Amino acid sequence: MPELRQDPVSQRWVIIATERAKRPSDFKPPHQEKNGSTGCPFCPGHEKETPPEVLAFRVAGTAPDTPGWRVRVVPNKFAALAPGDDVAIENRGLYRTMSGTGAHEVIIEGPDHNTFFPDMAPDHAVQVFKAWRQRYLQLSRDKKLQYIQLFKNHGRTAGASLEHPHSQLIATPLVPVTVSQEMDRFKSYWQEQESCLLCDVVEAELEAGARVTGFNSEFLAFCPFASRFPMETWIVPRRHQTGFGDCDDVQLKQLGAIVQETLGRLKKAAGDPPFNLVLHTAPLHQDDVIYHWHLELLPRLAIVAGFEWGTGIYINPTPPEIAAQSLNEIKLDQEALA
Repeated sequence: MPELRQDPVSQRWVIIATERAKRPSDFKPPHQEKNGSTGCPFCPGHEKETPPEVLAFRVAGTAPDTPGWRVRVVPNKFAALAPGDDVAIENRGLYRTMSGTGAHEVIIEGPDHNTFFPDMAPDHAVQVFKAWRQRYLQLSRDKKLQYIQLFKNHGRTAGASLEHPHSQLIATPLVPVTVSQEMDRFKSYWQEQESCLLCDVVEAELEAGARVTGFNSEFLAFCPFASRFPMETWIVPRRHQTGFGDCDDVQLKQLGAIVQETLGRLKKAAGDPPFNLVLHTAPLHQDDVIYHWHLELLPRLAIVAGFEWGTGIYINPTPPEIAAQSLNEIKLDQEALA
């Protein structure tokens, strides 16, 4: 019969609808025609169509805002938040406003319009995460900013308006409610157990094994116990670290490898579905924060409808144990050649 499960981090409830359980292959999205690289502002030769780059890893001797780059970061041309001198807050009776001070950047992950992240050379994938870290650390120096959200949208249903492989960064002048709630949960768990909640989750998932989809010396990938979506996967550092900015070069190499493996398995198992890959990290400029940063991969394999919007409770027709089994059955090219 169906089962209600509670996520230990967010304390959100999920319905695992076992009576209509499906394998992830049952959700393969219909084929969508690609627009191609013609006129793409992220392709080499179109650098002048974006704002000037704020970071680029490029071939020695090539000039900024010209071809010759491997990873390029530019301000978003249609920014949700923009740099400003101050953060103004105004109370209007019941209502409050805040000036839209922040940052919104695009990380263009490579010059090839059609190279999906898991198909990149491993060193190139690591460079993408180095760009994430470098921009994270640079913006974290700004005392006006309180949180940095890094994320990747893949596919139109997941919010990607351009096909060219890219991710984004939005820095906000406030701490999002979701993050505050997670921090409160980490703090209460620490006070009760004198240990980190996510460190204990990692240990429990390794011991159980049924939901693990990949691991290396630095990271664990698993379908969470209370998955909201079929094939939802969390990637968690095995070291206890509060914020993404603490990640060193050794970890970034392993992070690139496990993200490539995870996305490669998802692509083969579910037919390249749309997805969101989102970073959960600690707020900036706060001392003694109890948190454990991680990535959440959210495939768009099920429709969020009225019940979910009305209650905040998700219905997932694929138990995470079945999802993990499906992902583990996938043989990647590098495994076949090993």
